[in-house]
This record gives sequence, structure tokens and C-alpha cells, in this order.
Amino acid sequence: MEAVDLAAAEDPFEDSEKGPERTCVVTRRKAAPDEMIRFVVGPDGGVVPDIRQKLPGRGVWVTASAAKVTEAVARQAFARGFKKKVAVSPTLAVEVEALLTRDCLQSLAIANKAGQVIAGFGKVEEAIAGGAIEGVIHACDGGEDGARKLAQCLRRRFGDENVRPLIELFRSDQLDLALGRSNVVHAALLTGSASAAALVRCRRLAMYRQEFPVSRQGPGQGRGPEAEAD
Repeated sequence: MEAVDLAAAEDPFEDSEKGPERTCVVTRRKAAPDEMIRFVVGPDGGVVPDIRQKLPGRGVWVTASAAKVTEAVARQAFARGFKKKVAVSPTLAVEVEALLTRDCLQSLAIANKAGQVIAGFGKVEEAIAGGAIEGVIHACDGGEDGARKLAQCLRRRFGDENVRPLIELFRSDQLDLALGRSNVVHAALLTGSASAAALVRCRRLAMYRQEFPVSRQGPGQGRGPEAEAD
């Protein structure tokens, strides 16, 4: 980890952790906590990502974007925010993505244990017809055909304005581990508090990666650069 010299820092950054919004130490823009990543200083003086936003101590907030976290490291923004020398990992942005991914998969596992996740093309299709779903999950390494058919089901059931979010953030093997099943390609989040919490976390991960797989659009419209190849 590299020590940051406060002498090179800009004016001290003031931020309150009260109220409904937080201020990004890089852009100085305010946003809801769900759209930000919180960081604290650990016992060893190193910057620690607080993914669940519950760790004690002063927090410094960065927009949920790998590019902004990378910029915060390069601009020594953490030293400015914490008002002291801190150690910052040069791979902090990568570490944050790994933590966000794990957090999302854990939240899916919790929703699954609560009975708010179903898996399998047929079951997802039936759930869409029933209407009580919060979102649809497709393995990012799965085939396009099933995802396209389910997108058509979503449009028929909810219309173009109210199509449920699509989540294409995880490989099939990651979904297998989270849901305790084999060969998960298609799944759905049923209505409930646990699935709603999982969806919030998935949106933040999608923001962080600067992809758009969690959207109210169909396959091919929310995959970033891959969409242009369809």
C-alpha cells in the first residue's frame, strides 16, 4: 500500500454523514447512499471499503464507479477527506468490485433462503405471468435465446413502460453457489423485502462497473458495448 502525503492534498474536504445524501470526495456532487461507496480508515491506517456502510468512524464517500474510485486514489482524495495521511491500495478499485460482487451474491442467497428467488426457465416464465416479481436474472454467460424469450414475456405482461429490471451481472457458476442449485441460467426475484434489498445492491454493482444490465429494457438494450454486436 502506498502512503499518501497530505502536503500534496488540496483544501480539506468537509462532509457530513447526516441527512439523505452524501457528497462524493472526487466530484463534490451529492447523491443517495445507495449510489455511493463509503470508506473508513482501518486500525492499520489503511483505507477500507465499507460496502454495507456500517463500520464505525469517519466516512469518506465516492460515487459508485470504478473510474471514480481510481480517480480518488490518483488524486489523493482520501487523505483530503480524512484530513490525515492514509495508506491506499493501488488496486482499491478492483478490491471494491470484488466486495460489491460478493455482497450482491450474499443478498441473493438471503433472498433465496427467504423463498423469494426461483430458478429455471419454466418457473420464471410462470412467475412473470403471475406478475409478482421484482426482477429477472440471467447468467451473463448464458445463451441469448432464453433471455430474449423471457424479455418478450415481460413486455406482454407489463408493457414497455413497466418491464421489470434485468440483472446480467453474474456467471452461472456464481449463481449456482449463491442459490445452492446447479446450472442456474435464468432466475427471478419474487416480491418481498429480501429481494428488494438484493435488487438495490445489484443496481449499485451495475453502476460501479459502468454497465447497464440492471435496467427496464430487454436483452441487447442493457449490455453496454455488447448490445451493439447483437
